[in-house]
Amino acid sequence: MSLIQTHSATKNIKSTFLKEIKDWNELKAIDSFFVKFRKISANEVLSNAIELKDLIKSLKDSVKPARFNIISLDARINILYTEALRLADLTAIGAIKATEVNTQLDKTIAAFSNVTIKINTVLEKINFENEINIDITFIGLDTTKIDTISKKSIDLMFKEELFNGSKVYKDSSIKKQGL
Repeated sequence: MSLIQTHSATKNIKSTFLKEIKDWNELKAIDSFFVKFRKISANEVLSNAIELKDLIKSLKDSVKPARFNIISLDARINILYTEALRLADLTAIGAIKATEVNTQLDKTIAAFSNVTIKINTVLEKINFENEINIDITFIGLDTTKIDTISKKSIDLMFKEELFNGSKVYKDSSIKKQGL
């Protein structure tokens, strides 16, 4: 139980996205706490398990940034909390083996890595969607089948583009962006 075991590092939030989570203190606290678990004995894991569980509970109960209020991220956080509860429960078992503690720690590290991977994926998706700029005149919308709210918002976007002069097309007086 006192032999030091090396565990894999958790996956990190990409450096380009760190500004998006700068105010999410609970996530950052857990990330920095997991650094302790890189090279650790089973006894040390058990002595830190309750604190880790409490940190993850605070993450689960915290107010997340609005863009992370999605079911799939909540599910991953719940899985992480479940794994932390199992790790904390091992502290009550007297005849626990070091391999069992290390296996549960590896599962908890993997669960936290899945949370950070999901955060990276959400932010990559948002960046990708923000980069797409589709002109509705080229996609062939049948405006007779669009509801009035969508039609108004499309018309408004089109008028703004006309007003700003940000687009030009071949046979029109509208300026094309970037040309």
